Amino acid sequence: MEKRKFAELGLSPEVLKAVDKMGFEEASPIQTAVIPLLLEGRDVVGQSATGSGKTAAFAIPAIEMVDPKLKRVQALILCPTRELAVQVAEEVNKLAGFKRGVMEVPIYGGQSYERQYRALKAGAQIVIGTPGRVMDHMERGTLAFDNLKMVILDECDRMLDMGFRDDIEHILKTTPPGRQSLFFSATMPKLIRDMISRYTTNPASVEIKAQAQNAPSVDQVYFEVDRRSKVEALTRLIDLHDFRHGIVFCSTKIMVDELNELLHARGYACDRLHGDISQVQRNRVTEKFKRKGFEFLIATDVAARGLDVDDLEVVFNYDLPNDGEDYTHRVGRTGRAGKSGRAFTFVSGREIYKLQGMIRYARLDIRRERIPSLDQVEEARENAFFEKLRRTLEEGKFVKRERMIDRLMEQGYLSTDIASALIHMMNAGAEPKPAAPAPAPSRGGRDDDRRGGGGGGGYERGGDRGERGRGGYPEKEAYDRPGRTGRESGYTTVFFNVGRKQMITPADLVGKIAGATRLPANIVGAIDIKQRHALVDVADDAVDVVLQKLAGVRMKGVTVQPIPAAEAG
Repeated sequence: MEKRKFAELGLSPEVLKAVDKMGFEEASPIQTAVIPLLLEGRDVVGQSATGSGKTAAFAIPAIEMVDPKLKRVQALILCPTRELAVQVAEEVNKLAGFKRGVMEVPIYGGQSYERQYRALKAGAQIVIGTPGRVMDHMERGTLAFDNLKMVILDECDRMLDMGFRDDIEHILKTTPPGRQSLFFSATMPKLIRDMISRYTTNPASVEIKAQAQNAPSVDQVYFEVDRRSKVEALTRLIDLHDFRHGIVFCSTKIMVDELNELLHARGYACDRLHGDISQVQRNRVTEKFKRKGFEFLIATDVAARGLDVDDLEVVFNYDLPNDGEDYTHRVGRTGRAGKSGRAFTFVSGREIYKLQGMIRYARLDIRRERIPSLDQVEEARENAFFEKLRRTLEEGKFVKRERMIDRLMEQGYLSTDIASALIHMMNAGAEPKPAAPAPAPSRGGRDDDRRGGGGGGGYERGGDRGERGRGGYPEKEAYDRPGRTGRESGYTTVFFNVGRKQMITPADLVGKIAGATRLPANIVGAIDIKQRHALVDVADDAVDVVLQKLAGVRMKGVTVQPIPAAEAG
């Protein structure tokens, strides 16, 4: 089935703005088919598995249908589990971000009734809930459907398998007869077909079949990583495997720009592609990437479409794609022309459930691993350097320096010490340091033995691939900063012209400073973030470097202009 751009689906400017912010540049097949039908007021029966992008297919029309001035429940979305209810509610919240007055509330077992009741009383128009808890609120008189315009059953077959048939029947009987209905189910047994015939009117049918789209020549791995640790996780994996040619996919244009800056600051050769870049510039970047004029292309899905490169070593899903089809499209860019490839995917928090849906939908062969430790990266660097040195010795293609070595040995230096000093110099003076503790993994409600390690504390590299120095800062020490109670001894307070308005966090400031200066993160002391600026205590001997390296760097779309706080008045 064809895909269309969201701008072609007749959506409001507010929803299009939210869609653009979320990085949805193009509607998936299920979204392309379902959204126009629901906007026309039709009842719809959709047969599609989790992972096809169906949440936005029903969430967008529900948001468009809501009257913001009417503080009553107008849309009901039934889900089989509280995990899915929360996930759907989060997506509705993002899609309704620019629709003033539109509120949603998830209601499910395990959360207090009082909190849910307050949200309903405050005027939430979109309710996302499990059948049991929806029934409880109905019986308590805290949930009424007098103004209901749309009811959506998500994963209907799964709800019936879990024994919710009677609850669903009761809820549907209570809803107004003129309301719009949408049934989503991966399968269509007779029981569901009977419900459809009784509770819908002339429904349109849409079927998106799950297809095995796996790339057999691509080794696929996913990592559960805390969002703020993704950059360090990415650089560790690049350094461990010594990748030199790959694509990093991000979901939004803003994320592409930010990651491009962060990788440049760490010495990686990269460039970017997204929808705001002119076609002339896109062509230039694409041709340069094909010639291996730089190592990593950071791009959104649409911007990278049509890019044909046969020898990519790796694809990184820095942000999880929207659906299983986009995932396989990304991953299929490596492992071409009879060569093997690798694909690494980062998952944060509840995204693990979305990834599991994609795995079922596209029948993906993808395994979970942990982010490598600093010791593993250090060992890989040493092994790579050892092999390079051994090959050079075996080939004998080097100029011998007996005279210089003899002079040093005459002064009492051992040959092993001379060789060690040379290796030390070649590695930019990096000294082995204690391994940083593993950063916090993604918190998705999963037990520790199933979680992946995060990124945190990583390597930074110089301009040459063989000259990597260690950043050496543990994630906890780098990001868990105390609030400022006055300037710390040995530190100077620096004024940054970014703050809460730009949604700046201590992690953003520490990461940007450490990346741009290539200094350890412990040069940063206490941080105080205000609405329009931030005050950061910087070690006295590092202030000049911070002021010089951070001047002109962009953070969250703002050009940073750091100055000593004493000069900021």
